[in-house]
Amino acid sequence: MIRCQCSRDLKVFTCNANRPLAEKIAKHLKIKLGDIKVEHFADGEVDVQVLESVRGADCYIIQPTCTPVNENLMELLIAIDAMRRASAGRITAVVPYYGYARADRKSNPRVPITAKLVSSLITQAGADRVMAMDLHAGQIQGFFDIPVDHLRARSVFLEYFLKNKPENLVVVSPDVGGVERARKFAARMDAGLVIIDKRRPKANEAVVYNVIGDVKDKTVIIVDDIVDTAGTLTVVASKIKEAGAKKIYAVCTHGVLSRDGVDKVENSPIEKLLITDTLPEDKRKHSDKIQVLTISHILADAILRNHDGRSISEMFK
Repeated sequence: MIRCQCSRDLKVFTCNANRPLAEKIAKHLKIKLGDIKVEHFADGEVDVQVLESVRGADCYIIQPTCTPVNENLMELLIAIDAMRRASAGRITAVVPYYGYARADRKSNPRVPITAKLVSSLITQAGADRVMAMDLHAGQIQGFFDIPVDHLRARSVFLEYFLKNKPENLVVVSPDVGGVERARKFAARMDAGLVIIDKRRPKANEAVVYNVIGDVKDKTVIIVDDIVDTAGTLTVVASKIKEAGAKKIYAVCTHGVLSRDGVDKVENSPIEKLLITDTLPEDKRKHSDKIQVLTISHILADAILRNHDGRSISEMFK
């Protein structure tokens, strides 16, 4: 590990959303997690107390805003406020999974842009910086008036496939919005690119109209950022199978897998779904088809680089 070059103390804290990930990050950094109490009053209000001095320290709060989304978001905001009032030198909100990210524009009349609202809440609470992993849309970085480090999980998926690279490979973007993500993945794998022409008649429901490109007798990797109910993913996988694909894999950074998402994956033609530990593992959602890869080393490296004032973009070159 590179020795810290900053005069400020480095302190890493976690709320309740994903403690196992925070512990892995602390282990990579060879430090102990900071001492903080995050509990709830009888009526459900969040009670936070920082149990050690953070005056002048460089503080990082690990907290994905996953299910229960609103509770985890409030824990993050209140923890940031507690740090600010305790005179922390710098506060960085490390949000591996940024909830409400899909509400990033006005897709219909009279709807909110909740991704912007959440960014304002984090900023107003007192965060000086945000780190996030694979935001649903790149423009979310512009919603913040503070610096945002947009980290990528691509390297852990590439490492998995490059160890035993499939032959006759193509990478599939499940919609037009994810083309840039899939193109970069395909370039690193030296593979072709296929795009799915998809429409969404309502939330969590997808209809595939066209497969743009050739998947016949090929091994396919579907690349996306979030798998929620797995409706889109499994519909796309079935359409690709009908078009003659030989084997189908999928990689999604954030494995939400709500409702019957795991059952859909189990009953789909997908051979393996790779996700990361940006969200806490739910033992009830176990499946032999789903494998979790850790991104803790990426977050730990980004934290250390930021603490030392070194480039974070160099990590992804």
